[in-house]
Amino acid sequence: MRSRISVITLGHNLASAEEVDALMAQAAAAGAMLVKPAQATFRGGYAGYFQDPDGHLWEAVWNPQWVD
Repeated sequence: MRSRISVITLGHNLASAEEVDALMAQAAAAGAMLVKPAQATFRGGYAGYFQDPDGHLWEAVWNPQWVD
């Protein structure tokens, strides 16, 4: 388990739930630790969290309100 703790969360906004799943899979394949699997959020979006090998915490998120 990684000993580094991230003090911030970086967010990556995506155009669909499928893109969130693809990014989560790509991150895991590159050595990231999945912290919280992607799932529907209480406000109607879709998000998951992973920690990269340097200890940074990332949120991969889709919010249907953000897409034109």
